[in-house]
Amino acid sequence: MQFGQVPNPEDIDFTLPADHTGTLEMFQGHLKKDKMKVFIGCAKWNRQELKGFYPRGTKDELAYYSTQFNSIELNATFYNIYGREQTKKWAAKTPPGFRFFPKVPRLVSHIKRLSGAGVIVEEYCDGLRGFGDKLGVVFLQMPDNFQPKDMGRLEDFVEAFPKDIPLAVELRNTQWFADEEVAGELYRIFEANNTVNIITDTAGRRDLLHMRLTSPNAFVRYVGANHSSDYNRLDDWLERIRQWADLGLQNLNFFVHQNLERESPHLSAYLIEKLNKDLNFDLTVPRAMPDQGTLNL
Repeated sequence: MQFGQVPNPEDIDFTLPADHTGTLEMFQGHLKKDKMKVFIGCAKWNRQELKGFYPRGTKDELAYYSTQFNSIELNATFYNIYGREQTKKWAAKTPPGFRFFPKVPRLVSHIKRLSGAGVIVEEYCDGLRGFGDKLGVVFLQMPDNFQPKDMGRLEDFVEAFPKDIPLAVELRNTQWFADEEVAGELYRIFEANNTVNIITDTAGRRDLLHMRLTSPNAFVRYVGANHSSDYNRLDDWLERIRQWADLGLQNLNFFVHQNLERESPHLSAYLIEKLNKDLNFDLTVPRAMPDQGTLNL
């Protein structure tokens, strides 16, 4: 992932901001105290992207990937709309409990810009239903130039989105979060429609690290910089996750990216090991292959 890439990560202040007051208010009194469910994964299962992750002789990348991770950000759906026949095939290759988190097609987000896309959305969502109970949260990623002047368009979209399919939204324009009045209206819309406000943590776009949850689901897109600081950043996230779990967060969806994706399984394994130890989870720790690239720590 090239989004938010910087030439000198060591110059960035990676300190996590305090939780937004609206997040803390959401936790007061009405979230369940059942144990939090955790889904951690990468963005792709492609062998070339995750260079060195797959054992020699692996014939089916998704089948192997799903033995190591319990979820995947499905970027393939950003470029194509797949019918139920295909999504059922993908689901059948994965074990019980695995979840797919598909991206809304670019035809909807970047070309139509949410306008007049109802028929496309229906076709897309119909295909997703082939995943059955292996469908996680669908995420809509809007381009940087999608601004608050289009608030009405965004509200119409989330209100009309099929209610049987959970939705998360990633906004990449600073104006959505810099203006308190704009941000307040955005959060109201998301909360009213049980829409997840995606938190993006990447080196070059600290303005997107808003720390505002709008539902009992946290959806974090963590982008490492292929730098030793990536692990310290995950330590900070672990502390925040611990706090959210104590407060009653229901679901944590945490996806690890890298400027060079081959490092993503290493970072994921590091976070999963810490969660298992500190919060008493029993998540599979991805196995790192000997020939996989590693950070020079």
